[in-house]
Amino acid sequence: MAEILIKAASFVAIIIMGNVLRRKGFFREEDFYVLSKIVLKITLPAAIISNFSGIVLQPSMLVMSLLGFGGGALLVLLAFLVCAGKSRDEKAFHVLNLTGYNIGNFTMPFAQSFLGPLGVVATSIFDSGNAFICLGGTFSLAVMIKEGRGGIRPGPIIKTLFHSVPFDAYVLMIILSLLHIPLPAAVTSFTGIIAGANGFMAMLMIGVGFKLSGGREQTGRIVKILGIRYSVSVALAAAFYLLLPLGQNTARPWQFWP
Repeated sequence: MAEILIKAASFVAIIIMGNVLRRKGFFREEDFYVLSKIVLKITLPAAIISNFSGIVLQPSMLVMSLLGFGGGALLVLLAFLVCAGKSRDEKAFHVLNLTGYNIGNFTMPFAQSFLGPLGVVATSIFDSGNAFICLGGTFSLAVMIKEGRGGIRPGPIIKTLFHSVPFDAYVLMIILSLLHIPLPAAVTSFTGIIAGANGFMAMLMIGVGFKLSGGREQTGRIVKILGIRYSVSVALAAAFYLLLPLGQNTARPWQFWP
């Protein structure tokens, strides 16, 4: 327990360090975009590839991809219910900010440190379903609501997804794992070195980009959105744990049993 708390405190300390360094002028605000490119296009894909290597993926685990998609779709529905009768701008704001899970930037480093390769694989499969909501679906829907244009076209959403390097890494490694095709040792050794930097880079990026602004009204909207998100997430987590046929075998805690 002490080791877990120390790791969690270390992540928080890196976020604080990044924020302090930006305030002191070591980082500029635009450096956030450079750091985010490094994380999303280099260290995070390397972490996905590295942790998938050597894992035997059970086809039944793909159910977690449906859970990721379903959780995001539920939040989209809640966004519409919360904003019923309100302006198009308000609806678009809630659709963008109430939905989706920030798995790659925030959750993955914790999974990588606390849960090991199996935890990263399970998190990645969940995020492959969440990506349809988070990496294209909600943005297209928000544009449609705000501008009053026609329905969502799947083409731009799919194009956006496959331009996402982490999503491409998810798809590639899931296919290779299901087909039992291992990557060469040289590749996994290379990605393993880069993957080791993912946790630090992701937390540093969050610290550099963290900035509070706005008045009381905006703060109230943020608190409302976070309250809904956390309430729904806690309820879904409890339902997944208590109702789904998750394996309790400690050697294979993420396997779905028939």
